[in-house]
Amino acid sequence: MNSKWTVIFDDKQIINQSVKNEDGWPQRYIIDNDAFWNDAKWNNIHAIQFVDDDNDHNDCVEYVPGTLGRNTTWAEANLGSFRDQFIVKWDAAHLARLQKDWDDDNGEGETPEQKINRLGNRPTSFTSP
Repeated sequence: MNSKWTVIFDDKQIINQSVKNEDGWPQRYIIDNDAFWNDAKWNNIHAIQFVDDDNDHNDCVEYVPGTLGRNTTWAEANLGSFRDQFIVKWDAAHLARLQKDWDDDNGEGETPEQKINRLGNRPTSFTSP
């Protein structure tokens, strides 16, 4: 399954399969928010494979072995909006990284205007397609 998104609950990771890091691997972020990950609705979930294409048959909620009996689609699991719960968190983490990369990329003796000419304006938003 070529999923656009993967969520790994034990590792608190959200992975965007469509955005590659500098090594060519899908970009992953650890979301350090215990209140979110400890929500009771995630108790028996091991991982989620999700394709943001409105075709539920492409999605899979993988349960911890021995808990539910079988994996389900995202719609069958009835867990709410994937975008609001996962994509928005990944986008915020990615924007923070883009901003840090921009902040740290300084040419010696470079003025702020020269930096903007070289890199463009500092990123102020990021929304996954």
